[in-house]
This record gives sequence, structure tokens and C-alpha cells, in this order.
Amino acid sequence: MDPHDAFLAAHPFRWDLGPPAPAAVPPPPALPMPHSPALPPVNAPRELEDLVAGYGVRGSTVARISELGFTASTLLVMTDRELDDMTAALAGLFRWDLLIGERFGLRAALRAERGRLMALHGGRHHGHQSGSTIDGASQEVLSNERDGAASGEDDAGRMMLSGKKQKNGSSARKAKKARRKKVDGLRLDHMQEDEREDGGGRSESTESSAGGGGGVGAERQREHPFVVTEPGEVARAKKNGLDYLFHLYEQCRLFLLQVQSMAKLHGHKSPTKVTNQVFRYASKVGASYINKPKMRHYVHCYALHCLDQEASDALRRAYKARGENVGAWRQACYAPLVDIAAGHGFDVDAVFAAHPRLAIWYVPTRLRQLCHQARSAHDAANANGAMPPPPPMF
Repeated sequence: MDPHDAFLAAHPFRWDLGPPAPAAVPPPPALPMPHSPALPPVNAPRELEDLVAGYGVRGSTVARISELGFTASTLLVMTDRELDDMTAALAGLFRWDLLIGERFGLRAALRAERGRLMALHGGRHHGHQSGSTIDGASQEVLSNERDGAASGEDDAGRMMLSGKKQKNGSSARKAKKARRKKVDGLRLDHMQEDEREDGGGRSESTESSAGGGGGVGAERQREHPFVVTEPGEVARAKKNGLDYLFHLYEQCRLFLLQVQSMAKLHGHKSPTKVTNQVFRYASKVGASYINKPKMRHYVHCYALHCLDQEASDALRRAYKARGENVGAWRQACYAPLVDIAAGHGFDVDAVFAAHPRLAIWYVPTRLRQLCHQARSAHDAANANGAMPPPPPMF
């Protein structure tokens, strides 16, 4: 017997391989997936309506902001100053004033959205990220730092070339110049304060040289002096007439209205009189010829023009015929005002407050002193007249 057959007989159990496996069938081709709309990325800013939801911003306000072309991405990268410009544009174009709660709510919504986008990035706001997640103020600060660093490097190279001695000399000259400007400004303020206290006869040339922008140490624009002119007369040569002087007071009133409108828009306290804030605004918009010393110097002349225009015109004609200068005319304007205040119990403050164009100006100290002296003299005269005559001695 074959040994192989004997092994198979001794071991009846064996592995049955079975028939050969059939060939593998290829899988069916994959069906095309239905086209779905692309979803916005998770870190993308939301729509403007969803962004301000729950922060007290009215839907009509959101609609007007959208009409101006602003989106959520645009608002996220805007600074506070740019947001103020946007609200000013809403007030100017649509006559739409934002409520105080809307202003704060819009800023709070933008801060919350920036925090959400930064949290999605894991707080890595210093790395590479989209422009919508970067705060506009951070961009401005970074640009200022880069400019400062570049200017610092240039200054460092320049100082290395010039040497330490030149640096000390330049800084000393700058400090000396700053001290000189400060001393000149303080001296000018003292002169103005003395003039307001005594209403003294400061010459018109000095007054005109102090014309221009306000501020300590600032170089003021030199203006042509005033001369006495009749009503409707135009001053000749390099002079300014009195009609132009009164026009400056009307212009100050318009500047006050603009300052009050802007203060109301930003939710700040608005001035009720022509203060330093109005003079700073006038200088900022280019009207540097309107300044505090000059306008306070002639405010009583403007008061006479408003209260009794006929008396003011007659006084102008008389002093023009006599060839008097503007300083003499200015001093002569006090007496008619004291007479007007006498009809109201010498209460010149009440006279100013009752007139719509004078209520925004402070009463001059000199005019208040003259009214006080006239009232004292009037009371003394009445007291002497009420006493009985002394008895005859003989």
C-alpha cells in the first residue's frame, strides 16, 4: 500500500477546500450626491440683524444702517470714532437720531461678536486670521507702534551720527522754547483778565494782534483793527467796520447751536452759553478770527445794538462825525445800557436773560459794577430826599 494512502486511511478527517471561489463582482458606481448649498463657516460674522438682536437696537435703525452700505463685517473692524461718524451720517442724511441705549447696545453687540470670533480661534488673536475678527482699534494701535518704531530707528540713527552733545543742545533749545511760549501765554492771560476786571482802554491794535485761535502759547492770526462806521457803511483800507463786528456775534450763536447739536448727538452735556468749548470749536472749523478776548471785549456794545438799535446807530453816527476811535465809542456804550437796566431795577442780568440773542452771553464785569454804583447812588438820593429838612437854627 502506498504510504500516502495509508496516512489518509488513518486520518479520515481532512480539510475540504470545496469548489473554487467565483470571481469578485465589481461594486456598483457611486451615485452623485445631491447638491447642497454651501454653509457659511463657523467663524464668519453673523448678519447685522442677528448681531444686534437683544441689544435694544430698533429694526428701523438697522435698516437705515444697511441702506448706508454698512454690514456686520464692516462694523466689526470700525473704531469708536468711525462709529460716531456713522451715527452722525444717520442724523445728517436720514434725520434719524439714535437713542442712547441704541448707541451703547450697538457697541456692546460688536464687542460680544469680536469676543465670540476670538473664542472660536482659541484666543490666538495675534496670529494669522481674517480681517473681520481683528478689532479696528488694535489695528490702529499696531500701525502707530510700527510708525513709532520706524521713526525711533530713524531718530536713533540720526542721533548716532550727530552725537550726544548735539542731542543735549537740541533738547535744551526745545525746552527753552516751550517755557518761553508758556510764559507768553500766561502773560497774555493776565493782561486779558486785568482788562476784563477794569474794562480798561486797551488799544485796538493790541486787541487785533491778539485775534485768532485761542489757547495758551498758540500763535494767533493777526486781524485788521476795527473802526467806527455808520450803519451799512463798509470800512475802507485794511479796517473792519462795526457791522462786521456784530456779524461775528451772530456767527458765535450759530457755532453754539452746532456745539449743542453735537453734544446732544453724543449724549454729552451741552453748554447754554458761549463758553471756551464754542471758541475751540470755532477755531477747529477754521474761524480763528473768533476768539474769547475780542468777543468778551465788545459784548456790551453788541448788547446795546440788540436792546436799542436806534440809540446804537445814533451813537455810531455821532462818534463817526467827531472822528473818534473805536475805544472811545466802546466806553460810551456803557451809559445807555445802565439807563436801560435802571428801568428794570438795575438788574442787568435779568435784562440779558430776557433777550434771546443776549441770553447766551455772560454779563461783563464792568457793566455789572456800573449798574451797582448807579443803584447805590439812586438809593442814596432817595434816602436823602425822604428825610425831613433840618430845623432852622435861628
